[in-house]
Amino acid sequence: MADRSFLDWPFFEPRHRALAARLEEWAGREIGLGVHPHPDVDAECRRLVRLLGDAGWFEQAVPTGGAAALDVRTLCLVREILARHSGLADFVFAMQGLGTGSIALFGSEAQKQRYLPPVRAGERIAAFALSEPDAGSDVAAMATTATRVEGGWRLDGRKTWISNGGIADHYVVFARSGEAPGTRGISAFVVDADAPGLSIAERIQVIAPHPLATLAFDGCTVPDDALLGEAGQGFKVAMATLDIFRATVGAAALGFARRALDEAVARVAARPMFGRMLADQQMTQARLADMATGIDAAALLVYRAAWTRDVEGRPPTREAAMAKLYATEAAQRVIDGAVQLFGGLGVTVGVKVEELYREIRALRIYEGASEVQKLVIARQVLGAAR
Repeated sequence: MADRSFLDWPFFEPRHRALAARLEEWAGREIGLGVHPHPDVDAECRRLVRLLGDAGWFEQAVPTGGAAALDVRTLCLVREILARHSGLADFVFAMQGLGTGSIALFGSEAQKQRYLPPVRAGERIAAFALSEPDAGSDVAAMATTATRVEGGWRLDGRKTWISNGGIADHYVVFARSGEAPGTRGISAFVVDADAPGLSIAERIQVIAPHPLATLAFDGCTVPDDALLGEAGQGFKVAMATLDIFRATVGAAALGFARRALDEAVARVAARPMFGRMLADQQMTQARLADMATGIDAAALLVYRAAWTRDVEGRPPTREAAMAKLYATEAAQRVIDGAVQLFGGLGVTVGVKVEELYREIRALRIYEGASEVQKLVIARQVLGAAR
């Protein structure tokens, strides 16, 4: 049983504790704590979208009352609990939020009414398309273009590593519209999956199966009302969205790490070695102590970042970067430690810690790689000093 004592920390209100208890019960019943191989990842994602939508869990990630209704502590709790049960369930929840967060923050009332309710209900699937083959961490290097045409915009270029690519019903797409150089000349658009000129150029296979794709925009035309916010504000749209969801990546890593610690504790308590249980070996106890300490430190950073936005009401740029950086790196160490304690069994397909080892790796890259988070933190520290 994962440690739940952190729920007593002052970051949380009674409503958060009640929600965590409800989700724990629901996830244990509907998802379980087993290994999830997902031979047909598209079908499984669609099933989980319907399952989570029917149960009302997307209400926490897709607000109908605007961005103010997004509670980051709730988002983090949901991601942590879902990740401990199933990495793909966490992915599905997160992408419904990320793929609509920009609309909730900057969309017109018409855009909100059109896109948010069906995603919230689990009837449609959302996606966020920012990365490109040569513009991942370096957003200013974006090459996809948006050109004004009669009655709308024409998009040309490629987006890659797009989660939900190939199964999404809409994409929030960022393209260079040219109002100014660098990041100041980027705009955001809501593009329906069936828009003329949009196609799936490639489906991408990764070590932890998720629906990923490269999108091709070849003279893709969208109407004027597809523009999200104002022209030239796309970088602001993207960063404001990521500021909300970045800390939740740390929460997902936290869920993976807690699960790895649970698996490791159960393993060493049952595994005899050199005439006594593995749990009685001092080296084992030292490793478990490091794992547990890393998890608590990560949790403090994750929920501090969430508190910063929810309660203090300010952008948690520095705090979210620290949370994402530390929690994902710590979770990698915790899971690696669990695999080591399992020995050869730990790298065997069908064993949970092997699944977790594959699941955690991408979190140190997406939504800002660890190296980028260090740059963000350093700039915040230097900015404050100046």
